[in-house]
Amino acid sequence: MNVKRIKAIASKEFIQIRRDPRSLALAIVIPVFLLIIFGYGLSLDIDRVRTVVWNQDASSQLTRDFLLNFKLSKYFKIVRYADNYRDIERLIDSGQVMLALVIPKDFSHYLASGKKSPLQLLVDGSDSNTATIAMNYVRAVVSRYNAELLVKTFAGHGLHPPRSVDLRSRIWFNMGLNSRWYIIPGVVAMIMMIIAALLTSICIAREWERGTMEQLISTPVKPPELIIGKFLPYFTIGFLDLAIGVVMARLVFGVPFMGSYLLLSVLSALFLTGALSQGILISSVARTQLLASQLASLTTFIPTMLLSGFIYPIFNMPKAVQAVTYLVPARYYIVILRGLFLKGNTMDVMWDEAVFLLLFALLMFGLALRKFKKKVA
Repeated sequence: MNVKRIKAIASKEFIQIRRDPRSLALAIVIPVFLLIIFGYGLSLDIDRVRTVVWNQDASSQLTRDFLLNFKLSKYFKIVRYADNYRDIERLIDSGQVMLALVIPKDFSHYLASGKKSPLQLLVDGSDSNTATIAMNYVRAVVSRYNAELLVKTFAGHGLHPPRSVDLRSRIWFNMGLNSRWYIIPGVVAMIMMIIAALLTSICIAREWERGTMEQLISTPVKPPELIIGKFLPYFTIGFLDLAIGVVMARLVFGVPFMGSYLLLSVLSALFLTGALSQGILISSVARTQLLASQLASLTTFIPTMLLSGFIYPIFNMPKAVQAVTYLVPARYYIVILRGLFLKGNTMDVMWDEAVFLLLFALLMFGLALRKFKKKVA
């Protein structure tokens, strides 16, 4: 490939972007608008909250009876049993569970002696709305169990002092359960996906509509050089959108950023490469801007909005729908952004998401190169 030819195509595309104020508005104004709109307006209901239990009093029948209240509830799904806090921390950091119940070794002894039995609840507060609802579910279970204990005490003619479970909650990553801290990273991912694919989806289609593609075909520019030349300006705009999103998240909405900006840049580059390449692939298939923009919206906006975990928790979806979400790249990018913003995750926690984004970028870029041909028909 010839770097000069790529630079010429990129310069031409930058000139077209400057001459088209609508594209600039689409790239800058809409992300700000979406951040403001979504940052102030979502609420959710959930069930089957993924839970890990560390039962240090497993030999007691009283403890097992208490846990049955969670096992038999539709609002909880006990997915793992831990043996230490390190296992719990790893499961919560990786997003595999949202709640952790820690039952101390003297739990049944306290109950039997009529004292308040301590019960620790650890909550992943990065999804503040879900965490709030889940905590209320736990409180409801504990309150019902305490009521049952009280009834049993009176039924035994009050020979023992009233027994109860003393729930002690601790919220991780989002102590104030601020919903914006959960929403904003998801909005940034949605903007990156939709804007990137939408902008590039019309760039080649525009050449066909304006009749300038024939002129490009007659030049020595090779298809890979043309694709890369078209790619670079929108890659720059994509990073500008990312910068706008991060700055607004920090300064406007007060979302903390606990991770590495370098890691954010590298993983965002992978995601952007895939999203932009998908737009170029769409643009190569649809030779009109209207059809290209419609296809881009259909293949990016709807999956990102509904199937990425941005609004609806994936674990709360039907199994068949959950299987489809594995094909939505925004699902992995949202996990990365929320992990970097709220948890300060490092690469060892996000390897799976990074590998998928790399495969997505390679697949989309390869398909875009293969599909585009320097032919009029």
